[in-house]
Amino acid sequence: MPLYFGIFISLAAYFIGMQLKKKLGWAVLNPLLISVILVIAFLKGSGISYGAYNEGASYLSYFLTPATVCLAIPLYRQLALLKKNAAAIFLGIASGVLGSVISVYLLALVFRLENVHYVSLLPKSITTAIGMGVSEEAGGIVTLTVVSIILTGIIGNIAADFWFKVIRVKDPIAKGLALGTAAHAIGTARALEMGEIEGAMSSLSIAVAGLMTVVIVPLMSGLI
Repeated sequence: MPLYFGIFISLAAYFIGMQLKKKLGWAVLNPLLISVILVIAFLKGSGISYGAYNEGASYLSYFLTPATVCLAIPLYRQLALLKKNAAAIFLGIASGVLGSVISVYLLALVFRLENVHYVSLLPKSITTAIGMGVSEEAGGIVTLTVVSIILTGIIGNIAADFWFKVIRVKDPIAKGLALGTAAHAIGTARALEMGEIEGAMSSLSIAVAGLMTVVIVPLMSGLI
């Protein structure tokens, strides 16, 4: 099987997802969610193994880090706004990170999760590029971490507009911080659609929340 086959299938599935979202406009038609469903359906229907598909598709992961770095561009454009609201911004991100890890801890207690599953879920709200390393260092299951990160991002992307209306959040800075801290890069994609300020604040949240989580996870990992 050609090495580029996995890349082609992934990009084709994502393109279909984008077109569906553009045509119908439904929040639930998240391009990443649609592409995941289409790829799974294709592999099941064709009988192609995941290993054969991933030989080529795995090369897409190399673009995660540079894509994340590129998110600094909208942040640079809003540098004056960042300086003006620095204290509130960093306090908001810290609150989001603490809320994320504490919620995982409480749910792990309720569902009596083992430590390996608990530490795998702790980095669920940070970008995959950082979360995989955090999970591996803590002794978690990296695959489970990746799945939880993707699902968290998709849910955040889909539910953002509805949730902001419910809790009456209108400030663009607050929206951006919430999306970036809770739903990492996938949430940031939605924030960029909302506006430049939302995108900039969400971009900042990805980096800061990732660094905070790197520090907090080792402290939290021994609690269960």
